[in-house]
Amino acid sequence: MGGDKAPDVVIEGTALAVSRNPSIVPTLVGDEPVLRALLGRHPSLKDVDILHTPDQVAAEEVPSVALRTGKNSSMNLAISLVKEGKADAIVSAGNSGALLIMALMALRTMEGIDRPALAAYMPTIHGLCCMLDLGANIDCSAEHLVQFAIMGDAFCRVTTGVSTPSLGLLNVGEEEQKGNATIRQAATVLSRPDVELNYIGFVEGNDITSGEVDVVVSDGFSGNIALKTTEGTAQFITTLLRKSFKSSAMARLAYLLARPSLKGLRKKLDPQLYNGAVLLGLNGIVVKSHGGANARGVANAIEVATRMIENDFMDDLKQSVERSMLALDASSAQ
Repeated sequence: MGGDKAPDVVIEGTALAVSRNPSIVPTLVGDEPVLRALLGRHPSLKDVDILHTPDQVAAEEVPSVALRTGKNSSMNLAISLVKEGKADAIVSAGNSGALLIMALMALRTMEGIDRPALAAYMPTIHGLCCMLDLGANIDCSAEHLVQFAIMGDAFCRVTTGVSTPSLGLLNVGEEEQKGNATIRQAATVLSRPDVELNYIGFVEGNDITSGEVDVVVSDGFSGNIALKTTEGTAQFITTLLRKSFKSSAMARLAYLLARPSLKGLRKKLDPQLYNGAVLLGLNGIVVKSHGGANARGVANAIEVATRMIENDFMDDLKQSVERSMLALDASSAQ
């Protein structure tokens, strides 16, 4: 029931995801009469299960208020399905803050992880780059950054198939002496071979879209700014191109000649292709869809969750955390 065009676009996206992967068995959580009326347009969802509740978390609702008063909300009931083992994952386009706090309170963080981190993919020159944290944690310690790196490594391996993802810490320079004490301390830990991560060092903001690394780790403050700047830059470029090609008859002719290439560029920059941020570190899979996502975007968010389920992400992450924590504890004892 969450999102700018819910529930219509959520149901359309669910139907699209099921058509692409019939093994997906969705459960819709929300106002059943409203949902049933919409399901008639999608034969593939005619037998879908619905967990009824008329309550929902408003987009503008304060997360702490949603936590206190939203026990029977569609968001909270959907999270409960994951907690009770009745669902493998939750995908929501609703209130981000409410989703974070409700999921954290219900699912808790897994052993060895202090805070969940929000991770998502960005397009680069060479493919995709996973980045975390994107806003769940404004202030982070060195230990938090190390934990984010471990989770980002596991997430990238499971969702892309890259066996040893390269990983960098976002900083104001690549030199070892750059950055504050927190990020330098995290770099020292990540550089140790017993942590078993393919850490390549500090990366700068321009390295994100250049594809220098597979995973970029940062605190949520810097990560969210980098994300919004990247999104804004992509929109800025496409707007300038559109205006340029309308500026004269010659420009319009040039547009016709360049149209095939521009379609490819637009597709690569389409945010719907990368929709589906994941709250890593919880005892369950939680995927956040952008509130403004269209049906393709919702389907992509569902497919992110599906890939994580099919590739046993939770078990992989648990083993990665245990292995790294044992190595760190052993080193500390020496």
